[in-house]
Order: sequence, then structure tokens, then C-alpha cells
Amino acid sequence: MSKLSFEGIGAVVATFSAGEGVKGGQPVKLTGNGAVGPCSAGEAFCGVAMEPRAGLAAVQVGGFVTVPSSGGVAVGRATLVADGNGGVKPAPAATVEPGDDGAVTIPVAAGVPALVVSVESDGTAVLLL
Repeated sequence: MSKLSFEGIGAVVATFSAGEGVKGGQPVKLTGNGAVGPCSAGEAFCGVAMEPRAGLAAVQVGGFVTVPSSGGVAVGRATLVADGNGGVKPAPAATVEPGDDGAVTIPVAAGVPALVVSVESDGTAVLLL
């Protein structure tokens, strides 16, 4: 157990309409005007849902938050995506291939930039969104 706590620092929370399957502690995506739903594997997320009630969910969209993590999340700056199981994982590296005209475009990894300040042995990570 860590002697440090980042819980609640800089938290920015907004209320959204919660789609079917939204659970507290999972990353969620926007599904419409003012509405969120669960993320599939590889999708960028807009925040982390708190426990939904009466069809609504408070979603933390900024500040420090603890989330389940997988796939080798490491401390430092990272681009993250949903892992499809209610947690986050590193976004896949972007590949660069020249086009037919020989021009090369530099792709940007799709995901959410975050500062990972802690990766715990229980499979969680603390992020600054």
C-alpha cells in the first residue's frame, strides 16, 4: 500500500446520461449529446464513470483518477485507450508507410494523453487526465 494519495486532486466531474452497461470505475466514451457508454477495446475514452444512478452517471473528465489497467501501462507520459474490460491500456504505436506518391504522413496515435503517476500491483493505475 502506498503512502501517497492523489485521490480527488483537480477532479473535474460532469453528469451525463448513462447508456446501458456503464459501470462505476470504467472508462467511457461519448455516445451522443450529453450521453456516455462503455468503451470497446482500443477506443479513446472521455473520462471515467462513477457509479451510475437513475440513468445518469457522474464522469470524471479531469484530474487524478484510479483505473484498472492492463497491457503494460507504465509510469510517465502515455497515450491510453480502453482495454474493452473496464480498464485502460497503452495505445498501439502508429505505423508510418509512404503513400503511392512517396509522401510520408506522420500519424498520431489515437488515444488519450495522460500522465501515469503510479502503477499498482493490484492492476490499477493512477492517471492525471
